[in-house]
Amino acid sequence: MAVGAVFIDHTTASASVARELQGLAKARDLQFVDAPVSGGQAGAQNGLLTVMCGGEANAFTAMQAPAMAFSRAVTLLGGSGAGQLAKMVNQICIAGLVQGLSEAIAFGEQAGLDMVQVLEAIGKGAAQSWQMDNRGKTMVAGKFDFGFAVDWMRKDLGLVLDEAKRNGARLPVTALVDQFYADVQQLGGQRWDTSSLIKRLR
Repeated sequence: MAVGAVFIDHTTASASVARELQGLAKARDLQFVDAPVSGGQAGAQNGLLTVMCGGEANAFTAMQAPAMAFSRAVTLLGGSGAGQLAKMVNQICIAGLVQGLSEAIAFGEQAGLDMVQVLEAIGKGAAQSWQMDNRGKTMVAGKFDFGFAVDWMRKDLGLVLDEAKRNGARLPVTALVDQFYADVQQLGGQRWDTSSLIKRLR
């Protein structure tokens, strides 16, 4: 890389890895931005990723416009490592939401409800979420081939739980859902998408 170039890392990794890369980049007169993404395969294909960035302001400014070619939001959230920490926050939210949605659908099915109809109704109220809008009906239909795999989610949640040990955050629900994803792996669902949590409730 040329001196002064911006090294952008879209990998989801630990904040400590991001800080290590920032140090290596600086030693080579490069700029560095840790910039993990959210939005999955569909978000990438449709140019609708969310990019969470950590690094210095000038490096971020240089990469922001090019990153908008495949993103709908590119945000600087702090110094080196902040992007990775924000991605961890994102994965914590997703884990809890998907488990809640899985339990809701399984409960409704056991109660004899038409869950497609129910999701359409409650999706207009306070229970609405991206997960409900984009995965609810496919979960009812038992389709789990929408990109972000259970194996990848477990890798990410491992990063989250390791960071929580370091910073003292308490994540009881996240730790539990991580074990539920381990159950899905045991069912053969390593490459199913994250909405496959419902499989262990049926």
